[in-house]
Amino acid sequence: MNGRVTNEFSGQPLAYVNVKFTGSNIGTNTDNEGKFSLGAPGSFTHITFSSEGYQKVVKAINGGQNNTINVKLKPSQTQLKEVVINSGKSKRYRNKGNPAVELIQQVIDHKNQNRMESTDYLQYDRYERIGLSLFNLSPKLTNSHFFSKYKFMLDSTTVINGQVQTSMPVFFTEKLYQNYFRKAPEKSIQVLLAEKGINIIKFVDTAGLDIYLNRLYGNNIDIYDNNVFIITNQFLSPIADHAPDFYKFFITDTIQNGKEKLVELSFTPRNKGDLLFEGKLRVTLDGRYAVESCELNVNKQININFMRSLKIRLDFKQYPNGRFYLTKSNVDADFGIFKDRGAGVFGERTVVYSNYKLNAPLPAVFYEGKSLQSAVNSKQSDTSYWVQHRTDTLTSEQNHFYARINRLENMSSFKTATWIASTLTGGYADVGKVQIGPIGSFFSFNNQEGVRLQVGGRTTPKFDQTIYLEGYTAYGTKDKQLKYDLNTYFSLNKTPSYRFPNDYFKVSYLYDVNLPGQTFAITNEQEALSSFSTGKTDYWIYNKIFSFAYVKDFENHLSYNLAFRNWNQQAAGTLVYELNDPDNTIVHNLTTTEIDLGLRYAPHEQIIEGTQQRHSIHSKYPIFNLQFNHGLKGVLNGSYTYNNIYANIYKRFYFSQLGYSDVTMLGSLITGKVPFPLLSISPANQSIAYDPNAYNKMDYLEFVSDHYVGINFTQSFNGFFLNKIPLIKHLKWREYLSFKALYGGLRTENNPLYSKDLYQFPTGSNGSNGTYALGNTPYLEAGAGIGNIFKILRIDLIRRFDYLDHPGISPYGIKFSFTLDF
Repeated sequence: MNGRVTNEFSGQPLAYVNVKFTGSNIGTNTDNEGKFSLGAPGSFTHITFSSEGYQKVVKAINGGQNNTINVKLKPSQTQLKEVVINSGKSKRYRNKGNPAVELIQQVIDHKNQNRMESTDYLQYDRYERIGLSLFNLSPKLTNSHFFSKYKFMLDSTTVINGQVQTSMPVFFTEKLYQNYFRKAPEKSIQVLLAEKGINIIKFVDTAGLDIYLNRLYGNNIDIYDNNVFIITNQFLSPIADHAPDFYKFFITDTIQNGKEKLVELSFTPRNKGDLLFEGKLRVTLDGRYAVESCELNVNKQININFMRSLKIRLDFKQYPNGRFYLTKSNVDADFGIFKDRGAGVFGERTVVYSNYKLNAPLPAVFYEGKSLQSAVNSKQSDTSYWVQHRTDTLTSEQNHFYARINRLENMSSFKTATWIASTLTGGYADVGKVQIGPIGSFFSFNNQEGVRLQVGGRTTPKFDQTIYLEGYTAYGTKDKQLKYDLNTYFSLNKTPSYRFPNDYFKVSYLYDVNLPGQTFAITNEQEALSSFSTGKTDYWIYNKIFSFAYVKDFENHLSYNLAFRNWNQQAAGTLVYELNDPDNTIVHNLTTTEIDLGLRYAPHEQIIEGTQQRHSIHSKYPIFNLQFNHGLKGVLNGSYTYNNIYANIYKRFYFSQLGYSDVTMLGSLITGKVPFPLLSISPANQSIAYDPNAYNKMDYLEFVSDHYVGINFTQSFNGFFLNKIPLIKHLKWREYLSFKALYGGLRTENNPLYSKDLYQFPTGSNGSNGTYALGNTPYLEAGAGIGNIFKILRIDLIRRFDYLDHPGISPYGIKFSFTLDF
């Protein structure tokens, strides 16, 4: 007897369906294609099909004949409520003497010989599909007159958590890859053969969203790794080296699948709030103890925001060398503001692996190629191509996505709605060949300018793909000064500056106000001038900066920028540039001319490309930065000759259940005699907002130095300890520890107390606390914080340990930050 089991609504094959002769223990399970084969001596008249989340089906059979039965299971419309059974003599769970733990230990001990990478050379094809849909939409919306013209976009067959839901697809991509792996020396190469996709939420960048969704839904789920990275966090694998310390294991079934005998192991977290899975493993009993398939889910108490459910299914197939290779990976997850109600977002990522070739090496020169490659004309929109090459079956609704999107994109009302959404989320209003913005900078306030009004814009590739213009003009009602910034980009690869990779020349001229020690971002947004900052300062600088630069990104994420810069600065507010000569001469203009070189290297970096700047997605790989500035005295009124070298290394360390650490090592060295505005001014923060890159209990312009080293450290425990405290654990708060140290000094030649022809340090007055040389005692501050309060708020208590004798300094402070995170 054989056949196939599918979902009645979607038509997709159903794996792990239990198929057995009714009234007996003889049975089997469907494979990842929904197929089954079952036979046994005896007079059986019926066969039963059952699977969690689906209605049971019983079919009559003809005994003694070869029956072919294809079954469609209907998802269950009801969900079982949690049942708790208490017993006065409940047996305590123990690892010792537990056959399930003994079996899982065998799986752990055999991991290295079972994982795919154990072979010397490996090749395989990969088909990848990602879909994103909105579901549980309000009836008031879907039945409204406004939505009536979009009803053709609704899909009434989506199965979410075992229930049929009406959804609206918003994102769908398909990709075909060829993958190559060499064990020694280790090298992985991924070749993109074809891709096709749609995105109706065009206010979200398609390239960035695609990368983020792959990371969110498990870019590479390997059950044999100690940790599985998914939903921006590390989950401990149920077969991790120390899994028995965090999981409870139970033997729940034995399965005879043809000649193959399997044991089904169920597992559940010891602590429900930790980042752990619950689910089932099917393990072979052939002496290899390989994972034949697994189901990974999460419980509702887990400390992850907005996630309603997560279901992962992995299927493996045994190859001639005896190892089980992954054939299909499927991840379903849905998210919503509220756990059990309201609109939600449902995402599905399906990956099918095929055409494995073991130990078939290619010429050595092939492995010298790039790790990420794309075939010529990889953008494949031809339907017949995908019908021929797609290695998985689409549902009938998915087959109609592309045609529906084409219809939607031609609707004028949809174009208008998209324009409004992209303006609000991207920060720029598109008016054809020009964009107006950024709209977030139109209005702000600070104590130097008063009300700041700003308007700006930039050209788009529709204007020209080689020449890009960008700039703004601003006016302060208090200082009555007109500021401006003018930029011209000459792109050598016809790519805007906010896209990757960069390859452009840039000419710019800026006149604007800023805080000492702060630098203008690449987009020239004045992030330092926060209207909501309570920390006041009277130290300001008006800058006139002309620069000519060349910026180059390489595909391996090595980049450099070479620039010539002429910078004139004027002190403002209570800040005065005053020579330490007998006459206390006032310096109205400080002019420097520099040649600058910046280097950055971010191996294996993945980035989200926004409309204003690029954001690196956190990973385990470090990011290196090196900046070298050389001052040219006598060139365009340059007043000083000096060298300023700055470097930092950032890395995130993952510690599985103990969360992660963000560590930044930094240092700087200045050679030459220069006044304090050209020294290293330690980045301070007097606002109530927590700044991870600044010293949060340091005043603006409080410390200067010409050499220093430092470390910034933040440990996020992801709620590991708070999850163990009764009552508090239900709040799903998360713990943070931070520590920052800065050690350096100021050479005598650059200290105005000991050396002539320098600017005197500002002294405290009118609320400003003065400037000091960083001494032999390091500056230290540490903090403890609680985050995820109401899912968005983090509160940190910061303690400063040194230089407490400075005027107006208090050792303790409270900082706040708002972060929307999983």
